[in-house]
Amino acid sequence: MSKGEMDLSSGYPFWAVKNGLLAAFPPLRSDERCDVAILGAGISGALIANELATHGFDVVLLDERDVGWGSTSASTALIQYEIDTHLVDLARDYGEAKAVLAYRACVEAIAMLRDVAGSLRDVGWREFDSLYYASRPRDASPMAQEFALREKHGFDVEWLDRARLRERYGVDARAGILNRPAAGLDPYRLTYRLLQRLKRGGTRVFDRTTVERIEPRSRDVLLTTREGLQVRASHVIVAAGYSSQRWLTQRVADNRSSYAFVTDTIDAAALGPLRTTLMWESARPYLYLRTTSDDRLIVGGEDDAIDLAARRDMQVGNKTRRLVAKVRELFPDLPLQPVFSWAGTFAETRDGLPYFGPHPQYGNRVHFAMAYGGNGITYSMLGAGLLRALIERRPHPLRALFSFDRPTR
Repeated sequence: MSKGEMDLSSGYPFWAVKNGLLAAFPPLRSDERCDVAILGAGISGALIANELATHGFDVVLLDERDVGWGSTSASTALIQYEIDTHLVDLARDYGEAKAVLAYRACVEAIAMLRDVAGSLRDVGWREFDSLYYASRPRDASPMAQEFALREKHGFDVEWLDRARLRERYGVDARAGILNRPAAGLDPYRLTYRLLQRLKRGGTRVFDRTTVERIEPRSRDVLLTTREGLQVRASHVIVAAGYSSQRWLTQRVADNRSSYAFVTDTIDAAALGPLRTTLMWESARPYLYLRTTSDDRLIVGGEDDAIDLAARRDMQVGNKTRRLVAKVRELFPDLPLQPVFSWAGTFAETRDGLPYFGPHPQYGNRVHFAMAYGGNGITYSMLGAGLLRALIERRPHPLRALFSFDRPTR
């Protein structure tokens, strides 16, 4: 069965335009053998390959596009421990201990990402506070409950009432939670830097290579490309972003579109606290803002259920105007001039958690890395270690919670 290419971005994704083609990788031209074959050479595939290769696995990456051009180029790369599903709601579904486990793991993942970014040059890493504010009056009470549970379990949180929000951030909202840690980065550059380093160490990276068939066998998995070339791997990891769902008969998430724009560089004095704080609101879909390492402002939101590239393309201009209007309402004096606007696909699971590991459709040698949700890069960092544990047949604390058959409370 052929699995054709999926259009995952519209407009002009800033990272790809800013960076250009950082390195060239060839298409697959001969049969290969390896320990682990990874389908997808975006940021998820790169982080997973880095984890495996640095622990002695022979890895091959295959991508149907140019490296990093799918969801990675469209990502706004907010690095947060906060899951789209509140800790309170996750505790209701899975119990408090498992909910706290997921949140604490995401805190640890930010430190892991900091280490990865620090080992590379110029990947736009910037650390932030994360301000989650009640953009609707009715959200203040649930936010207080969320704050109380996070504080109970030792998360680095601070409660801001209306007066303190106005004083510190100029935001008129009933309440907010200031969370630490948080960060941002350039996901496209990090992906290329990682893959270039992996290639120098012997990892094989092939782009413009479309896999049409995955055949699990008793001792390995056989991949067949559109050109009839074959890759034999002891294990396969499908890390193709939101297009990974095409390989499953089970629908595990709903694809949606999100919209974003980036400004020219803004003077640090004009940015004020936005320079060191990423912000997102309680309303759904939510508006969010963060700065880049060169003091541009990235603004995103206006999510909708459109999952057709042509229809999504037509919405980029209108959605950008709406986003600009929302930010100007929050910060009337902030100079806003979008220089790039784009849209991209993202997926939502029912509980806001990712899926990592084998699916019954393929058996135990084919794993999926579905880092879905608003903090997909954080999930990918966690998934890298979890997938290595699964391949090595070791226990992992997140195995059950991130599996396809996770039980609900």
